[in-house]
Amino acid sequence: MKESVNPLLQVFERTFADLSRGRESFTPTLSAREVGVIDSLSTGIARVRGLPGAGADELLVFPGELFGIAFNVDEQDIGVVLLGDYWRLQVGDQVERTGRVMDVAVGEGLLGRVLDPLGRPLDGKGPVHSHTRLPIEQPAAPIMDRSPVTVPLQTGLKVVDALIPIGRGQRELILGDRQTGKTALAIDTILNQRGKNVLCVYCAIGQRASAVAKVVATLREKGAMEYSVMVLTEGNDPPGLAYIAPYAATSIAEYFMAQGRDLLIVYDDLTHHARAYRELSLLLRRPPGREAFPGDIFYLHARLLERATRLRAECGGGSLTALPIIETEAQNISAYIPTNLISITDGQIYLSPSLFELGVLPAVDVGKSVSRVGGKAQRAAYRAVAGDLKLAYAQFEELETFARFGARLDEHSRRIIDHGRRIRACLKQPESDPVAMPAQITILLALTSALFDSVPLAKMAEAEAAVRDAAARLADALCERLNGTGALTEQDRETIINIAREALAPFCEIPAPSATVSTDVIPPGSPS
Repeated sequence: MKESVNPLLQVFERTFADLSRGRESFTPTLSAREVGVIDSLSTGIARVRGLPGAGADELLVFPGELFGIAFNVDEQDIGVVLLGDYWRLQVGDQVERTGRVMDVAVGEGLLGRVLDPLGRPLDGKGPVHSHTRLPIEQPAAPIMDRSPVTVPLQTGLKVVDALIPIGRGQRELILGDRQTGKTALAIDTILNQRGKNVLCVYCAIGQRASAVAKVVATLREKGAMEYSVMVLTEGNDPPGLAYIAPYAATSIAEYFMAQGRDLLIVYDDLTHHARAYRELSLLLRRPPGREAFPGDIFYLHARLLERATRLRAECGGGSLTALPIIETEAQNISAYIPTNLISITDGQIYLSPSLFELGVLPAVDVGKSVSRVGGKAQRAAYRAVAGDLKLAYAQFEELETFARFGARLDEHSRRIIDHGRRIRACLKQPESDPVAMPAQITILLALTSALFDSVPLAKMAEAEAAVRDAAARLADALCERLNGTGALTEQDRETIINIAREALAPFCEIPAPSATVSTDVIPPGSPS
């Protein structure tokens, strides 16, 4: 019995000896903490006093693990933007400094996840695994680290890829009235990135919960969540979360861009972002300006969108393409926020409510839409087949408006109108149905060669579908040349035209005209 007790006593003696040594080696240290108190509370903001060392944009901690950002650093107190359920706070609650600015988790573990701007999961799939965090606001890449925008970003939308091309690293504004298909256009662009080595970040700012749920369901159904990250704020979320949402989403995208990858980010939409910032600014007594927005609203969006770029190969070669969405009221594109964003971005896609009501989807107004990068971010094959398309379509719209007054038109003008109606019919496209590049080239070449002019308008949808099916049978070598940077050869052109002519033969009422009819385009201002 004694032999069995002795080893146990030795264990206890060693344990107590270790505890004694640890206690003797421990030296208590004192650390100073700044603790303030809440002086007043309003909708989404708090006034805090007692933090003399706090800096601008510093992250503060409130009771219940609620965070806030030091927005106004005044002489007597600090105006704090609250990032959560602020109705649980009370005047007199303690506030502590963190000594750091607001940051967000980044990394590969975020792909396929739905998050809020603080990085908390909203999809019920457990915690987000990440070992890296980045500040939500970072300086934009210096000019010398940027590369010209020359690589196209295919949207899968014929009207955009042909007439308003977007390049990787570009900032293209999508604007229009409510319910004109702005979000649908952006989601179709995300769906078309499947298999193209482009990651996507979708940032919903103050959207309805039902609209956000529809977007999430669409991306999951089409298999796009594999290469996407969603950062969401709903309409009932605090304005502080809506304010930081696009910055957090951009930091997530910049992490992948720094690794040399291509990113697409959609801000849906910056109208709600500007309104949330206006609400916070007015509650903090910042002076209002035009339309009650504070004077720095331009800088707010400029420092966000300037982070979209294409880096030089020496800096990784990654790119960040931005598609900000803005909502206009009664087609007023000269309002304060739309004009600000038009001047910041590299072009705009305007969606017309009148075209939407006519069933022309996507309802892109070609006359008011522009890409300031243009053909530099377009495949050579596109430039060869779509060069005169925009001019022909613009002339058709002018003649169509003139013809509504019952004016007599000569045969030449009637041919332009008939050709333009077929251009409009071919540019129609259902939602969530992106068109591959070879099929687009085939349709556009058939259009510019006037092969569709002998097809009745009632059969245009079926005829266009037949051309798409025929394009799927193009030789692999020809598809590779179309996807490359080389120009379209005359032999390739003849091959594609013959394939399109065979596909359209069952729909033609009269023999298809020759390819020379495409020269029917007249210079603007010339007599018809």
